[in-house]
Amino acid sequence: MIATETQAPIFTIKLNRPDKRNAIQVQMLQQIAEAVAQAEQDPSVRLIVIRGEGKSFSTGLDVMTMGGVPEMFGDDWTQRPHVVTRAWQDALNRLTLSSLPIVVLIHGYCIGAGLELALACDFRYSTPEAILSLEEARLGMIPDVGGTTRLTQLVGPSRAKEIILTGRRIDGTTAERWGLVNRVMLKDEFDAAVQSLAEEISGCAPLAVAAGKRIIQGIVNESQGLVLEQIEQAALFHTADLQEGIQAIMERRKPVWKAQ
Repeated sequence: MIATETQAPIFTIKLNRPDKRNAIQVQMLQQIAEAVAQAEQDPSVRLIVIRGEGKSFSTGLDVMTMGGVPEMFGDDWTQRPHVVTRAWQDALNRLTLSSLPIVVLIHGYCIGAGLELALACDFRYSTPEAILSLEEARLGMIPDVGGTTRLTQLVGPSRAKEIILTGRRIDGTTAERWGLVNRVMLKDEFDAAVQSLAEEISGCAPLAVAAGKRIIQGIVNESQGLVLEQIEQAALFHTADLQEGIQAIMERRKPVWKAQ
């Protein structure tokens, strides 16, 4: 599901499901977490880069397989909602807790779990025409892999509500203006921008960089928000609306919500 490459001081992780538009499964996120741990063991690595193969970074949750959850947790996974959500959260928390800075390169679609992956990184570079959104409410769920918490920290409560409560899609230019992404550039400028960032980080002491990241993460304590995401999502897993949302997507129609 992923591919990795090291060209010191850069360690690259590629989402490698282009035929599925890099749809996210929990197993993919766990592979990414393992790759981050691998990068941390290489003293020549100073920056981790995450990018997507193909036409898009990621179109979000692999709805056809429910993100690989039944395969990992069994068909009765809705009976263990907190365990399921924690597995997703733990994988992305590995990125935020990494001693290495992580930059994500966004092109094409960056939706749902794909955007939650991007939000767990330290820097987000995007093309102007990239499409970013958290559309879980259209499915009958909430962004529970840190998306609600981290988006609110980045753009503030009002903008976060505008994105999450409407499922609205915004482009890279708007995302930069709202503070969701750090920089906007053409896709063929990504490599040069990453190289420049790696050189800047390499000019700083590794222990100081790691300490700075730990302090900033400590200031924006995410633990309470992540627990709230688990609690709220657990209830939604048992709703008829979630089943309707999933069925509507598969049938390419508008869902009929019943608020039950």
